[in-house]
Amino acid sequence: MNGRNQQRGRRRLGAFAAVTALAVLTGCGAADMTRQASPYAAAEGAKTVTLSIQSWVGAQANTAVAAYLLEHELGYRVDTVQVDEVPAWDALSQGRVDAILEDWGHPEQEKRYVQDKKTITAGGELGVTGHIGWFVPTYFAEAHPDVTDWKNLNKYADQLGTAESRGKGQLMDGSPSYVTNDKALVKNLGLDFEVVFAGSEAAQITQIRQFAKERKPFLTYWYKPQWLFERVPMTEVKLPEYKEGCDADPKAVACAYPHTPLQKYLNTRFAEAGGKAAEFLKRFRWSVEEQNEVALMIAEEKLSPEQAAKKWVEHNEQVWRPWVR
Repeated sequence: MNGRNQQRGRRRLGAFAAVTALAVLTGCGAADMTRQASPYAAAEGAKTVTLSIQSWVGAQANTAVAAYLLEHELGYRVDTVQVDEVPAWDALSQGRVDAILEDWGHPEQEKRYVQDKKTITAGGELGVTGHIGWFVPTYFAEAHPDVTDWKNLNKYADQLGTAESRGKGQLMDGSPSYVTNDKALVKNLGLDFEVVFAGSEAAQITQIRQFAKERKPFLTYWYKPQWLFERVPMTEVKLPEYKEGCDADPKAVACAYPHTPLQKYLNTRFAEAGGKAAEFLKRFRWSVEEQNEVALMIAEEKLSPEQAAKKWVEHNEQVWRPWVR
């Protein structure tokens, strides 16, 4: 989903599948449990693991496969807690969760908790590179090739407007909880556009698919990797080139989002004393294609996360076997 900070953006045994499926398929996210400590997190001597889960389906795919393997191959009980991306760092530092499997870059939190307090430990790369950007449907880009340069967006503001954009062009964002640069970008680049929130990743997907079905033009904040590109081809609008530090001041941002290798983070006590579970999560690393395969089963084929994970695990032992050695 969704910064996702410098990329400023983007569920347990039994209940795991139902809760996550509800969040993905209905767009009504599960209750925010930011302040609720899992009874299993950092439990001394217990074979339990608590994972933070974000609202976007790629992150749910990571957690589903990790949870399935922890349970069925390593014999752990897995609990998951839905926490928004910035508060998740606080929960991880305090031991309310043991691991975050997909972080899109939060340098302030990394400095505070990893470098200074040392209550969080880097868990290595996920193997997936994330990128946030602005996209138009490819059918519109093919008809109007110059729309893919941000300098020409105002030319198409009328065509890209909706009833919600108050007489301006619409830039559709997902959840208001995602930390994005979009309002600053619209202002600082002098664009005649209004940022309109769909409400969630699921709601944004529904709106994109409806626009595509009707062959309507649209401009949307979106991100890679994401399975929807396989169903609705979209072309990125080129924003001013990203350069290191160009997004340091959130109010002054006037550049594109970076490409960021997505990272895993572990509670330090868990990283040091979490045994096979901690080592497994450090070794967990897969590709964009593998993540999208599971995400597509959840979002498009309507499998529960646990069913999708089981199906993927059964056909990809050569990938995951080194993780559980």
